[in-house]
Amino acid sequence: MSDDEQELGITESKEHSPGDWYAEVVTKAELADYAPMGGFIVTRPRGYALWEGLQDHLDSWFKKTGAQNAYFPALIPESYLERESDIVEGFDPEVAWVTHGGHDELEERLAFRPTSESIITPFMSNWVRSHRDLPLRLNQWCSVIRWEATETKPFFRTKEFLWQEGHTAHETEDEAWDETMTRLDQYENLYEDVLAIPVLRGRKPEHDKFPGADTTTTVEALMPDGKSVQGGTSHYLGQGFAEAYDLTYTDENEDERVAHTTSWGLSWRALGALIMTHSDDQGLVVPPKIAPEQVVIVPIWNEDNREKVLEYAESVADDLDAADVRVELDDRDERNPGFKFNEWELKGVPVRLEIGPNEVEDREVTVVHRPDGEDAVEDRERIDETIQSHFDRVYAKLYDAAKENLEENVREAYETSEILGTIGRYGGYVKTPWCGDEACEQVIKEEIAAEIVMVPMDRDEEPIGEECGVCGDEACETAYFAKSY
Repeated sequence: MSDDEQELGITESKEHSPGDWYAEVVTKAELADYAPMGGFIVTRPRGYALWEGLQDHLDSWFKKTGAQNAYFPALIPESYLERESDIVEGFDPEVAWVTHGGHDELEERLAFRPTSESIITPFMSNWVRSHRDLPLRLNQWCSVIRWEATETKPFFRTKEFLWQEGHTAHETEDEAWDETMTRLDQYENLYEDVLAIPVLRGRKPEHDKFPGADTTTTVEALMPDGKSVQGGTSHYLGQGFAEAYDLTYTDENEDERVAHTTSWGLSWRALGALIMTHSDDQGLVVPPKIAPEQVVIVPIWNEDNREKVLEYAESVADDLDAADVRVELDDRDERNPGFKFNEWELKGVPVRLEIGPNEVEDREVTVVHRPDGEDAVEDRERIDETIQSHFDRVYAKLYDAAKENLEENVREAYETSEILGTIGRYGGYVKTPWCGDEACEQVIKEEIAAEIVMVPMDRDEEPIGEECGVCGDEACETAYFAKSY
């Protein structure tokens, strides 16, 4: 094996050292590098291409359901932030402050947005006058800074991260709740249909909901190492933010009413979940819908047949390109086919086409799936249609494996030792009856660093047992405990 091939390969094990393995996949698959400041990363073109793929899907769904993109300043005056007390209390330890402009001290500190309710809602208030201005649906794609990350974990845990945040205003609670559910549905669709990751959906317990929100809903994804990822959250904010920022409207009777608002956000943590869920000890694995390159064509020739093989490979590439398949023809002379196979496997391309003199003579292509190396020989004709069926099969393999992991790792426990033992041995989600007291979560968190990641969406759903699995008091709902990213 050459030095280049050794450098190319993944040396860490996903099973035995998932943290080091993850960092190696991110850097060697050319997704990101570490910035000189702790807690920050540099997103490389391949990593940003994944974000753009995710963004394209969500953005089109948002627009089809009435949201319009806007952009608000990254810096928020302290006086704006302070108008909603829960926001101040909830985010104050994480806020990065700008105190000087050049050499001059600012008259008022400016917060780099940890979230944008306190800058967006005042302008929504200016733009809404009557019920005819509602609903108002805004979304922005931007970055935020939360000064909380200790150990940098690209896409999972960084001080600055990319995300989208939607903000809406409505006449009634029912309309605002429907909006909250629409966005949660879209996040679930993104994970399941695009990223091939099944999720659980529920709401956050009262002590862990978004500061100032009435209800925070969430989709949670289980990673192969047994930890949960908060995949996206959608908040029904009630009227608290609208009251704080005077977001009112006149109804049909000319009476002044306070609007009901929502906010909803998904960050590049979704990319972390994608990498962690599907990738393996050969490198990155990416589902077809979001892959920067969906197909790589590797021609295999010698000097006697080079021209014929390349001409044939180029014609296949042209057909796929015309069918809007993202295709890469790797015709580099200086690399042998084995090196190319390894490199594109490392980079996660879902489908590889191998074309040699036999394929040219028989008017065929050899199709290889990235997740498991399964291969098949297919006719050259209508290759654009054939390749779509292979995309479906690759997606199904990834989704089914992730679904099996989820289904096998949701367990029940009914007392503290059982909760701790189950999480400690298996990871995953542990469902237990819960009294609703945050102190019971602290008992588990202090012992094993697991927390309540969600409770059922339906507040009237009966708990799975009558007594709290931690303190033994009367249970009011079911808690899902897990370690999380």
